[in-house]
Amino acid sequence: MASQDWFDKDFYAMLGVSKDVSAADLKKTYRKLARKYHPDSNQGDSKAEAKFKEISEAYSVLNDPTQREEYDQIRAMGSGARFSAGGTNGGGFDDVFSGFGGARGSRGGGAAGFSQEDFGDFFTMFDQGGSSRFGSGSFGQTSGGFRGYGGPTRGADVTARTTLDFITAAKGETISLQSEDGKPFKVKIPAGVSDGQKIRLRGRGRPSPDGGESGDVVVQVSVRQHPVFTREGLNLRVVVPVTFTEAALGATIEVPTLGGDPVKLRVAPGTPSARVLRVKGRGIQTTKGTGDLLAEVQVAVPAHLDDAARAALEKFQELEPHENPRADLMSKARG
Repeated sequence: MASQDWFDKDFYAMLGVSKDVSAADLKKTYRKLARKYHPDSNQGDSKAEAKFKEISEAYSVLNDPTQREEYDQIRAMGSGARFSAGGTNGGGFDDVFSGFGGARGSRGGGAAGFSQEDFGDFFTMFDQGGSSRFGSGSFGQTSGGFRGYGGPTRGADVTARTTLDFITAAKGETISLQSEDGKPFKVKIPAGVSDGQKIRLRGRGRPSPDGGESGDVVVQVSVRQHPVFTREGLNLRVVVPVTFTEAALGATIEVPTLGGDPVKLRVAPGTPSARVLRVKGRGIQTTKGTGDLLAEVQVAVPAHLDDAARAALEKFQELEPHENPRADLMSKARG
């Protein structure tokens, strides 16, 4: 419903357009601003969220020809006028707007009738074809709707959960989930999705009870552990056992990569246990960057020695430098 805000707020200035802006240019400008300030692109930024609500309110009024005409006439009256929402002292709402054919609803807040397709590639990544045997998921509870600036109620969000294997999460793939009514739908998992990450499918949730936009489906992803690789941001870490002689004398070894051919690495003579060798560009690949493969060397101590090997080691013990490798440790411990 039109309010004092229509006197006090310059919707044209909020959107950065002139008062004679065409409907097409108005929509184009709003789309650009919506992408910039949308909460999904500015998580935790309260200023961006407030700006998004502000431009959505402005667009919802100016995009409706009838409301825009009323708004222009109200603004022409000047900002000094005041009115109340009901017929209280000093005149009511009907007295002020009787010349405009009655009060009309303001649909501010929300996405102002903006569909998923209007955002282009910003959301289409979640609506591709195909299926995957690696994903499994189910729906949880709704997470509530949204009402902005007195407009229609936004439909409730619905939570879904899926568990992916490590390689599927790293490489990305389109999987199938099942909706509450038993119908399957597709979800495109972007490459590099991490454990606990949420993927939002806009407009796939509960419908609005009063004509507003539908809610979203929020898919929470769990990723199974890999038996060899662990993830550190965009980097992958793998522990690579080497023999004592490989570490002491140096060697060229093979190191596995995630879902690809192994790579060869040079272990320098005298390499200590826990040293990390880096393989550039063989980590997690995403649209935001590519990580590295971190190969952590671990010297493997043989559990069983035959007589010849034991004799050789005892001979080496006689010849190795008589240094105490724990001397520095003991000194630091004494403080």
